[in-house]
Amino acid sequence: MNQNSKFKIQDSKFDSPTNFKSQLSTFNSRKAGGFTLIELIIVMLIASLALGLSVAVFTNALPSARLDATAKKITATIRHARSLAKVHGETETVVIDLDSKTFGMEGRHSEAIPSEVSIKVLDPLSGEMSSGKYTLTVDAAGGIDGGTIILWNKKKTVRIDIDPIVGAVAVK
Repeated sequence: MNQNSKFKIQDSKFDSPTNFKSQLSTFNSRKAGGFTLIELIIVMLIASLALGLSVAVFTNALPSARLDATAKKITATIRHARSLAKVHGETETVVIDLDSKTFGMEGRHSEAIPSEVSIKVLDPLSGEMSSGKYTLTVDAAGGIDGGTIILWNKKKTVRIDIDPIVGAVAVK
């Protein structure tokens, strides 16, 4: 047997183009069936970076959301007291305890103000109050005797302005 025939026997499977294509497609299908270790490491690195950044964003957003929610609850309590006063024709009182950080309508359930939220009241007669109990009196006509409520945390300040004549309550 000469050298050329031996060589031809070993390479005979690549003689026809169809054999070569079938071998190539078998190789490609094995390659497409999985991921390399470096690809998996890169994907895991990107996913962990995205998760880390999202946690930082949400951690900073939470105190602001608590402040906004507290302002909305206080505003809703004042508006509810105003509605009850007009419907029943009786005076309603909203009490804000600046020391224990609670608020609510007198004689009803009171809610706590979150610990990271600070509160003070600017009363037109008494001036600035940051301790003690502050009462907002709502008369049967809907007018409110009270001042401006200021809530704040480290990053944001919210004002609850009360119009004493009309009884309108606005969050700014």
